[in-house]
Amino acid sequence: MKESLARLLGTVFVIILSVGITLTYERYKGTGLSRVPEKHLPREVPPSKEPIRSEDRNSAAPAPVPDPPAPTAGPAESPPAPASGGSDHLEGLTIYPMVTKGMRTPFDLWHYYGRGVSSFTSPDLPMRFEQWLDFHKRQKPELMKDVTAYMNGRYHFTGEAIPGAVMSGGKAIMKGPVATLAPGVATHEGLAQLSPEEIRTKDLFPYKPLAHPIQTVAHMVFPQSWIKVHPDHERIDVDMDIPEAYLPEFPPPMFLTTHKELGDVTNGREVTLDNYYEIFDGLLTPEQMEGLKELLRPSATTWFNHTNHRITEKPSKGVACFDCHVNGHSNGAFELGPDSRPNMARLRVDTPTMRGNYNLMQLSSKRSIRSMDHFAEVEEYFDGDPGMQQAIGPRAVKREVTNRMGDLNSILDYPPAPKLNPLLRLIPGKATEAELRGEALFHGKAGCVQCHSGPAFVDDYMHDLQVERFYVGRPEGPIKTFPLRGIKDSPPYLHDGRCPTLHDVVNFFNVVLELKLTQAEENDLVSYLLCL
Repeated sequence: MKESLARLLGTVFVIILSVGITLTYERYKGTGLSRVPEKHLPREVPPSKEPIRSEDRNSAAPAPVPDPPAPTAGPAESPPAPASGGSDHLEGLTIYPMVTKGMRTPFDLWHYYGRGVSSFTSPDLPMRFEQWLDFHKRQKPELMKDVTAYMNGRYHFTGEAIPGAVMSGGKAIMKGPVATLAPGVATHEGLAQLSPEEIRTKDLFPYKPLAHPIQTVAHMVFPQSWIKVHPDHERIDVDMDIPEAYLPEFPPPMFLTTHKELGDVTNGREVTLDNYYEIFDGLLTPEQMEGLKELLRPSATTWFNHTNHRITEKPSKGVACFDCHVNGHSNGAFELGPDSRPNMARLRVDTPTMRGNYNLMQLSSKRSIRSMDHFAEVEEYFDGDPGMQQAIGPRAVKREVTNRMGDLNSILDYPPAPKLNPLLRLIPGKATEAELRGEALFHGKAGCVQCHSGPAFVDDYMHDLQVERFYVGRPEGPIKTFPLRGIKDSPPYLHDGRCPTLHDVVNFFNVVLELKLTQAEENDLVSYLLCL
């Protein structure tokens, strides 16, 4: 009798739980609970041209908790006081929405500002893991449908390649610009002739920031080329939003300063814990071998780990340095920079290459990371939150180990550039007329050399381009200058990947720096950049 009653109660509980999840999903689907309630909106937000359903801007995906409390006023919705001296940067912005882990966030987060409830996060989910898994199975298809529509509205991903142009491993390089122009702007050259005031007033700027598709969780999003080989990194909540054709080749070649004669030392293979000894024994020093092993060894992260606080269906071994920086380069994975709070204020960042780091002294987009072993020591597997590291499990990498990781990093070389002489100028007999014109523009009218000089084509400084002059949005502030040596191998471009092609990059700077370059001059600059 007792057993029958227990089974009956268990069955009733499961039915109630299932119905509750379904009703909760439907109840909060399409509501404003993940946006700022109207009574808290301090200002009008300029109309968005996001190519998704009109209600999506003021509605959210379903709340990920069975009975979430109604949004209330609090620190996350309280406008911070303007800095002394005053600022007009808040004009046109609105307060970040009150959201919790797993909830959708606006794609146009540059329109928002504010502070979070706390700088610190928790290793707890807002529900049991089986509910978390079920929720994302429901939300992900709709989210990715909207993400795809949004990206296809911002870009014309035609898949057209630059004739004869390939990356160091042979992958075709995409032709651009592919950024979509606003109605009334006929050409990208025409856009560059307009003033910042006109572009901002008429909302014509095509190079607004890219946000993480689900910024309440954020973390690393891997491309499908990687997922096919490493399915343990497939996420339950979101997928890559940039087509494979516009990402780096996989696996990329690996070049060493100590063995230039060998070219790609991997012979087209991905370096893994299983094969690194076979590939590098006899080529690297013992310390470099140890450093490489550590770069390949996975560690738990905020969301890729063995606990229930994860975004993989099954427990994960974690992420290794070379899971994003494949073969010391990049596979195009993106995440959020760990250098700001709240989570929605953090900037999306693509994985930069590690090639040529031996020539750099600025190794982070915002933070003061000044050496390769320092980079290996503090790289933010836990989103800049030591509390999460303590809860999930520390990397436990000692200083002598990070030094060895830096030793390996210090011999990762750039790809060959056969058209450049030892002083990194084009060899006239090997360069085309377009490439030579592009070099002249680089050092002259375009002014690129002011920030991109030296052996890595970088000045190792941070610069504030003040891009908010061209759209109503939150300023991003100073960001490090990225090296241009070997740049053809590292799409997409800018820190968040908002420029899918080199043509987009050149047009971006033509607009932002008001260079007034013609379309022919932009094309010549791209021809030159392909030589670096």
